[in-house]
Amino acid sequence: IALVFPADSFIGTVFISEKDYENAIRYYTEALELNPSNAIYFSNRSLAYLRTECYGYALADATHALEIDKNYIKGYYRRATSNMALGKFKAALKDYETVVRVRPNDKDAKMKYQECNKIVKQKAFERAIASDELKRSVVDSLDIENMTIEDEYTGPKLEEGKVTLKFMKELMDWFKDEKKLHRKCAYQMLVEVKELLSKLPSLIEIMVKETDKITICGDTHGQYYDLLNIFELNGLPSLTNPYLFNGDFVDRGSFSVEVILTLFGFKLLYPDHFHLLRGNHETDNMNQMYGFEGEVKAKYTAQMFQLFSEVFQWLPLTLCINSKVLVMHGGLFSEDGVTLDDLKKIDRNRQPPDSGPMCDLLWSDPQPQNGRSISKRGVSCQFGPDVTQRFLEQNKLQYIIRSHEVKAEGYEITHSGKCITVFSAPNYCDQMGNKAAYIHLRGSDLKPEFHQFTAVPHPNVKPMVYANSLLQLGMM
Repeated sequence: IALVFPADSFIGTVFISEKDYENAIRYYTEALELNPSNAIYFSNRSLAYLRTECYGYALADATHALEIDKNYIKGYYRRATSNMALGKFKAALKDYETVVRVRPNDKDAKMKYQECNKIVKQKAFERAIASDELKRSVVDSLDIENMTIEDEYTGPKLEEGKVTLKFMKELMDWFKDEKKLHRKCAYQMLVEVKELLSKLPSLIEIMVKETDKITICGDTHGQYYDLLNIFELNGLPSLTNPYLFNGDFVDRGSFSVEVILTLFGFKLLYPDHFHLLRGNHETDNMNQMYGFEGEVKAKYTAQMFQLFSEVFQWLPLTLCINSKVLVMHGGLFSEDGVTLDDLKKIDRNRQPPDSGPMCDLLWSDPQPQNGRSISKRGVSCQFGPDVTQRFLEQNKLQYIIRSHEVKAEGYEITHSGKCITVFSAPNYCDQMGNKAAYIHLRGSDLKPEFHQFTAVPHPNVKPMVYANSLLQLGMM
C-alpha cells in the first residue's frame, strides 16, 4: 500500500500540471481513500477544485489539510484563495496574515496580503458610507448632454439618443476591430437600459406562438467574438428572431464591455423580443475579482462601473415560456414550496443575499442523486431529481433550463429530461476545450433543439487579464 500513495499523488500532480483537473481530483480522491491523513493530498486536490471553480470543495479540502497539519503553509494559501473566490475577504486576510508571519520574505505572499487588506478596508469604507435610503444614483451626477463627442471620433453614434439597427451593426463592427464606443454613447445606453429594466418584474412571462421560436443562450463570459459567431450562425436578433441570454455576460473573458454593451443595445432595440436574465457574475463581488470591474476602469472609468452595477441589479431573475418552461441562471431552491408567485415578489434591486430564493436562482446546481447537498461552490445548494420533480408539479411546469456550468458538449440533459443546462462560451477561458450550444424552443411543442458550435479566433488578449491579481493561482 505504501507504494500506492506516492503513485496516485504523483499522477495527480502530473494531471494538474497538464491542466486535466478532473482526473487530478479523481486520483487525489483515490489516494485519500488509502491515506486520509495526508495534508498534501488534501491541499493539492483543493488546487484542482479551485481550477474547476468548485470553491466550496476547495475550501473544505484546504481546511482538512490544516486540521491535519496546522503548520502546512500551502494549506493557508489554498484556504485564502478559496475564500477570496467566494468573496469572503476577511477570512482570506486572516490566512494571508499567517503566511506572511511565517514567511516574511515571500514577495508573492506579501503582495496578496496587501491586496486583500486593501479590499477589506474598501469594503469597510463602503459599508460605513452606504445608506440605501440616501444612496444617490450615478445617473444623478452625470451630465451626459454636455459630454462632447470629439471631431476625431469616427465610430457609431446614437441617432437622437436612440439605438437603431444601423447603429447596432456599426457597433458590432467597431468592437470587432477592438475600438471603443464613445463614453457619451455608452452612458446614454446604460441610463436607457436601467430605466427599461427597472420597469420589469423579477419573473418575466412570455408567450411564443405555435409558428414561432426563441433562441436561448447560456453563459457568454466576455467572449465577444464567440457572441458574434452566435449571431452569424443563428441570425441577428429581430422581431421574428427573439433571443434569451441567460446571465453571466461578463467576467473572465477580456471583451466583457463589448459583450454587455452589444446585449444592452439589442435589449433597447427589441425590448419585448430580446431578454436578459441576471447571472451570479452580474454582481459586485464577482466583478471585483474576475475582471469586469478592472476592464471597465481600464476602458472607461470607475464611475461607469458603478452605473453598470446599478443596471445589473435591475436585471430580471427568471423567465417563464408559455407557462411551461422556467429559465434561470443557476437552478432550484434550498427549500421546497417555492412558487412562481414567490419569484414575482423578489425584491431584486440589490446585491444577492447569501441564502434564499434569489441566491438560489443565481447559484445552485443540479446533482444526480435525490435530495439536496452542500454546494460544491460554497454558495446555495445542489438539488436532485426529486426536488426538480416536486417543484415542476407544484408549479404546473414541464422542465427548467439553466446555465452556470461549463459542459463538454455545450449542453446537458439531466433529471430525466426535466433539467437542461446550456452553456454558450466555447473553449471557456481559452483552455477548457468545450463545445458551446444554444437552444431553439418552438411554440408548437416546446421541445428543445440543441445547436452546437466551437470557438472562433479572437485577438491576442488573454482571459482574466483584468482580473484581481489574487486569482492568479500558482502551485503555491
